[in-house]
Amino acid sequence: MDVQQYVVGSLDTIFYIPDFLTSVEQDFLYRQVKSAPVAKWKSLKNRRLQNWGGVVHEKGLIPQPCRTFYEPGQGIMPHQDGPLYFPVVAIISLGSPTLMRFSPHSKIANNEEGHASESNVKGADTLKDDDKKEANCQIKKERSLKDVSLILMPGSLLLFKDSAYGDYLHGIDECVEHHFDGTVLNPEVAADEENLGEEVEELKDPVSTSDARTLRRTGTRISLTCRYVPKVVLSKLFKL
Repeated sequence: MDVQQYVVGSLDTIFYIPDFLTSVEQDFLYRQVKSAPVAKWKSLKNRRLQNWGGVVHEKGLIPQPCRTFYEPGQGIMPHQDGPLYFPVVAIISLGSPTLMRFSPHSKIANNEEGHASESNVKGADTLKDDDKKEANCQIKKERSLKDVSLILMPGSLLLFKDSAYGDYLHGIDECVEHHFDGTVLNPEVAADEENLGEEVEELKDPVSTSDARTLRRTGTRISLTCRYVPKVVLSKLFKL
């Protein structure tokens, strides 16, 4: 599969693959995940999850998927998955659709607000020409980072890596309704009413008087998140 054809928006390190799973595959996975024993689940404030392979720590871990339940109104605060993982994340969505937001890391966002300039680069006056060029390239990169978001449909696969992994935080708002705005990279998935059924409705923006949409979360969403841990625990677990 050539994932480059699934790049969405101007951020070329985010890939969205709709209908990655068939409806039969979705139903099978959904039932398998929901049938897991209660003891396997860890309940957090805003979601339930299972870590297959354990919890990542400084000594390493078996590469593992994480499956998470989100009920309507539940989400996850903006975060980064951290340096212990290889900078690629794959997320398969099951059940109810949702909206995931990507926002520049706070230190980059601060630079976008005017704190980033050649003059405030430490020792800018004494930088060599090559170093100044490199600093300016970094500043331009930081200023180009903007908030983006994606509608995650059931059966879809979301991949993000590199800049989207390291320069952005990702999260899901804790709300029952997600309002579409100019940050949505794949609004076309909402063009077909049959795609989202009753979970999408037309709204009228009283300020701009332009047509808008909102995604109403009415069911459970299951997220299957797959990450790779380069440093793994050496064990006799798989020896015969």
